[in-house]
Amino acid sequence: MTGPVHFDQIDWLVDVVSSLNEGKAIRKDFGDGSRLHVDRLLPFLFLHIDGGRNEDVARSVVQANASYLVASDPRSVLPIVKALSMVAAKQFGAFVIVRFAELDRDRFLTDDAPYLPPFEVSVWSSGNAPEVRETFSKAVSASEARFRTPQVEERRMASSKIDGDLAGLAGSALLVAEFAPIYRAPQSGNTFPEVRDQLIATLFDAGLRACAAFIEARGIMKPASHRSLGRRALVEAVNRVDRGIDEIATAFDVLLAVTPINAGQAFHRFEANGFVGDPGFLYRPLTVQVEDAKQRLFSIAFDRIEDPVLYELYRQKQQEVDLQLSLVAARNRQTFIEFGRALYGPVEPLLLAEAERILDYLSEDGPDTASRSDDVEAADSVYLERQAQSMIAAYQEKFPDFQVDVEVRDDLPSGLMVSNHRLLISRKTLMDPRRVAPLLSHEIGVHLLTFFNGGCQGLRLFRSGLAGYEGMQEGLAVFAEYLAGGMTAGRLKLIAARVVACADMLSGAKFDQTFHRLVRDYGFSRAAAFNLTLRVYRGGGLAKDAIYLRGLLELLDHLKRGAALDPFWMGKISSGHFGVMEELASRGLLKPPAIYPLFLATKDGRDRLEKARQGLRPIDLLQSKEM
Repeated sequence: MTGPVHFDQIDWLVDVVSSLNEGKAIRKDFGDGSRLHVDRLLPFLFLHIDGGRNEDVARSVVQANASYLVASDPRSVLPIVKALSMVAAKQFGAFVIVRFAELDRDRFLTDDAPYLPPFEVSVWSSGNAPEVRETFSKAVSASEARFRTPQVEERRMASSKIDGDLAGLAGSALLVAEFAPIYRAPQSGNTFPEVRDQLIATLFDAGLRACAAFIEARGIMKPASHRSLGRRALVEAVNRVDRGIDEIATAFDVLLAVTPINAGQAFHRFEANGFVGDPGFLYRPLTVQVEDAKQRLFSIAFDRIEDPVLYELYRQKQQEVDLQLSLVAARNRQTFIEFGRALYGPVEPLLLAEAERILDYLSEDGPDTASRSDDVEAADSVYLERQAQSMIAAYQEKFPDFQVDVEVRDDLPSGLMVSNHRLLISRKTLMDPRRVAPLLSHEIGVHLLTFFNGGCQGLRLFRSGLAGYEGMQEGLAVFAEYLAGGMTAGRLKLIAARVVACADMLSGAKFDQTFHRLVRDYGFSRAAAFNLTLRVYRGGGLAKDAIYLRGLLELLDHLKRGAALDPFWMGKISSGHFGVMEELASRGLLKPPAIYPLFLATKDGRDRLEKARQGLRPIDLLQSKEM
């Protein structure tokens, strides 16, 4: 836009009206930073007039919305908004414009201020939409302020000619919000990133709340929530960020990188040394050059994502991948344990107390999942592979894209694990055959199912996992064993003992000290205690194994509150992302799960789930003390 636009002279504006009437999306760039974006017709438009002032936050807040106009010339605005308002008013009966701008200066901040003062938010609205101004002001005033508290001041009249013109459009209302540029240092002009991001999130949310109030007051529609009025279309920048992070995240596997390849030999050496000292673990070579991967990770540009929710999800994932790279690079170094603590957290006192209660309760019961009756023939890797292929085939009948590679490997300790679309089975595995179906429900019915469901969402992030997803994912997987009818005393005891072992490791106990405690205090066999201690001390000390019980407790509390499980089947997410998943689903950015776990298709599975909704603790999940 280099000059005034006249509606009756511009063919593209006629095309815009035609597209809106046909329900088509619009994204029109004008070559000077100006843009019209409408991913669907809505009874509102967010507006920012730049005027060459580089108002970064105001522009970002506006661009975060499903319907916005960013313009560099005020004279170009009126004909475009008039065209949009005519179409919207015809369909909805009313239309509201929300204009954001930044004030010239931060007048409350002075050189001699003894603390960070409030910051100014100036608000004005046309007289025909008082609920818009009231809702916006209330939302801003009530927002969480980590740095400076907003102070809303309502003006009595418009401060510019364009606002008067916009307010005069037939069937339209106007809200103008101008705020102090507190995200910039007064002298240098440098940006405070945390302040910037918080300011965008606050104003974006308040703007949508104001639009929702306008819509509801006029009976136009009843949105599921104000956030459901957000964007439904992804810009290409989101796909570029998604691909970029996924390519780095999938170039290495954290658990494979830190899992010893010589578990059998290490046990025999440990045994020969009288179960004293460090077994001496060896690891496979890394498949990623850490420094190069980090450089590529932080060269990914986030500035054009536009959607603040997705922006935050990818920032969190970027930070997590950075920590994972630091972790694998620090194998067998003193810093490894601290990177693991940063990724998986400490063992909280309440978590440790719950684990110790379980161990006290189960002091008389089977020590580990490998225990079995003498008259039951052990299930080996051949049997496991056959049963796994059978379960995978059952999922494929419901969802043909459920394509899993099953690998039986010599370089893994006894057990199973999932890596992306692969199910890895250790050739050394021996277990009670009655434990096979529950463990396959854990690995296939949760880990692989959420991988494939996440892959259906259009963004790889939901397949590889949102930051911090592993705790809830493992809690869900353990809960799946209960739903499948296989939560035994031995299994629950093992999960609790992992927490105690993690607490010992994080407090400085040596490998052999934790090993002997498991044998002496909790009755684990030496082989089982070694395998458990190996998991906790691999790489130099990995706190991951505490997340199984932590995640299970979070899930049981989630169910007790009456919350749904569906968002957890959509992809790999944490408990903290439950609300985000609901919002993205309400905006049409997420699909329902392509496939549900087989154990929920049975009456027994559904009955167990309903029982859990009444309120259970981990000990209440026990179904058999003999298996």
